[in-house]
Amino acid sequence: MSEILIPFANPKADYQQYASEIQQAVQEVFEQGHYILGSQVQQFERSFAGYISVSDCVAVNSGTDALILALKALDIKPGDEVITVSHTAVATVAAIELAGAVPVFVDIQPDSYCLDPKLLEAAFSEKTRAIIPVHLYGHPADMPSILQFAREKKLCVIEDCAQAHGARINGKPVGSFGDLACFSFYPTKNLGAIGDGGAVLTDQPELAHKLRLLREYGWEDRYISKIEGMNTRLDEVQAAILNVKLPHLEKNNRGRQALAAAYDQGLTGTNYILPKRRAGSEHVMHLYVIQTNRRDELQAFLRGHGVGSGVHYPQAVHQQPAYKGRLRGFDQLPVTERLVPGILSLPMYPQLQLKDVQRVCELLLEWDQR
Repeated sequence: MSEILIPFANPKADYQQYASEIQQAVQEVFEQGHYILGSQVQQFERSFAGYISVSDCVAVNSGTDALILALKALDIKPGDEVITVSHTAVATVAAIELAGAVPVFVDIQPDSYCLDPKLLEAAFSEKTRAIIPVHLYGHPADMPSILQFAREKKLCVIEDCAQAHGARINGKPVGSFGDLACFSFYPTKNLGAIGDGGAVLTDQPELAHKLRLLREYGWEDRYISKIEGMNTRLDEVQAAILNVKLPHLEKNNRGRQALAAAYDQGLTGTNYILPKRRAGSEHVMHLYVIQTNRRDELQAFLRGHGVGSGVHYPQAVHQQPAYKGRLRGFDQLPVTERLVPGILSLPMYPQLQLKDVQRVCELLLEWDQR
């Protein structure tokens, strides 16, 4: 197997770019001796809430835990139904079930890969309590339409923003639309820690208070559980790293967008289907995803020439063994099932060089002309 010269993702390069700042920040955490829910977490919560333009951010252990806490904060009970998509990271669906609720799938739009609001009515039932739209690949879901439906039906909305830090709709950040919004800081995200991390954001103070109780055993006073809670805390080291990286997020997103424009230019006129951007939506290009015939053969061809790529995701959630055949909507997802076999994620991260994008395009053109 050829050495991968152009990796699909490169979190090490992200660390190296800010290494001295990160090392200093982490050293300060070690020396001050407060390692859980200290000043670094508090600073990050204030800064990230301000960046998303909401009042509160509650930092937690992972994006998955963020979704679980969001559902619990909204009092989603066993048997309640939550509408979402099957073309997403399994975490979205796993969190719904871990909270005791029932996922109900709707199909996606073929241009954005996000939830199709026109299908919400058919998925709605008397048990429906919430909708979780996923801003997939960095492209915002159609929040105005989703929110209109949710208001009509008196449903809660939890935004899954795990791949969309900094994405906007008409200038308004994703994460500021729903009742709650959940982010992941997995190392490859647009804003990534060096380990796991997540957050729940909201503009509703009463929900923020409940989230803080749920995050740490239901404690309002230490060691006294006011409600049932869990242990899901972002640690001070990861918060310190995120405090270093957050001021660079906008610049890095612009870098991703410039690389995406180079891919667009290099691949226009080919048989590949390239990413679309809905008017008024700012796509932050967490992933640059094309559609192609003979995807697996193309991926092997690229690997043979030293280029990494990814598949997000090789199976929709409803097609995976743990979920197949047991969730509503699984047999009514024609767009999802048509797109999944042909999607391929090309190298994309801010430190990727333009010459590397051009090399990837050269290989894709060679393949396209076969």
